[in-house]
Amino acid sequence: MLELKSITRRFGSFALDDLSFKVNRGEYFILLGRSGSGKSLTLELIAGIRKPEKGQVILNGTDITLLKMQKRKTGLVFQDFALFPHLTVYDNIAYPLKMKRTLKQDIYKMIDKIAAEVNIKHLLERKPDSLSGGEKQRVAVARTLVTSPDIILLDEPMASIDTPLRDDIRRLLRRINDGGMTILHVTHDYREAIRLADRVGVIHNGRIIQVGKPDEVFANPVNRFVARFAGIRNFFKVKIDVKDSENIATGRNDFRFLLPPGDYPQDAIIMIHSDKITLSQEPLKAKYNSAWGEITEINRSEFGYEAFINADEIFYVTFSEQLLNDLSLETGKMIGLSFNPDALKVI
Repeated sequence: MLELKSITRRFGSFALDDLSFKVNRGEYFILLGRSGSGKSLTLELIAGIRKPEKGQVILNGTDITLLKMQKRKTGLVFQDFALFPHLTVYDNIAYPLKMKRTLKQDIYKMIDKIAAEVNIKHLLERKPDSLSGGEKQRVAVARTLVTSPDIILLDEPMASIDTPLRDDIRRLLRRINDGGMTILHVTHDYREAIRLADRVGVIHNGRIIQVGKPDEVFANPVNRFVARFAGIRNFFKVKIDVKDSENIATGRNDFRFLLPPGDYPQDAIIMIHSDKITLSQEPLKAKYNSAWGEITEINRSEFGYEAFINADEIFYVTFSEQLLNDLSLETGKMIGLSFNPDALKVI
């Protein structure tokens, strides 16, 4: 459906470097990266706002790399919506159709249909300044859909929308995608990828690092950068040796990790999700994957609480309020921790 082949484009001191990925027909693909990673520049190259120095943009088998923006079957929804403040909602949606000299009666029919699909028929006579962020986003999406694009390009679509309204926009986008529309959505929020994407591509410094289904990418990140997007904070630099047919990783202060069976490099980084660590009142006698340490800090987190525990290595552990009370967890308390070998990942 959409394919970028070895795209190179410099922009000041930044450059997209040999950028390649595919978006399949009917797919919801999210390009995930931090600010300045090249996400928006990638969308501009696809939409035709900018041209690459090298490489190709292929849409439905046609090379559109050098086509004018108006000739492409792409629809770009800008982060700030880019609505005309002096025009009504109706006229904002009608604008691209008027530029194509569409007949007035056809414009009316098309807008009536699209406005119903995105639930903004009651807003058609209003102007953008009177709309909420979620309503503006719906108008911007409608203005794109009315041109019948082959793919919609979304630039941080949740960035200008209040949190309570984001679920409505997610449902709208998923419904549009379920109707067969291909969507390429760029964001810095990995939770959007989990909730919406069929596949996700992680971009960093102008290069694609990893592509796959969200659960595959975040469960098996190829490096520390990708892992941090999944909220993983436990990383340990280790040396791995085989002892008595077991893979033993040794970290700082000789902390020992028992790894699951597999072939590993001698020098590596291992990680563990903070919710895979079990806490106990008493120290454990296990030789590996357990420790006795001091709670140095406790904070509220999205899923309950998070503690920092100094046990030769620093561990970040998340847990429920019930466990906080059951174990009387507090700063300065000594606590046991343990985890299964299968919870450890080598990256």
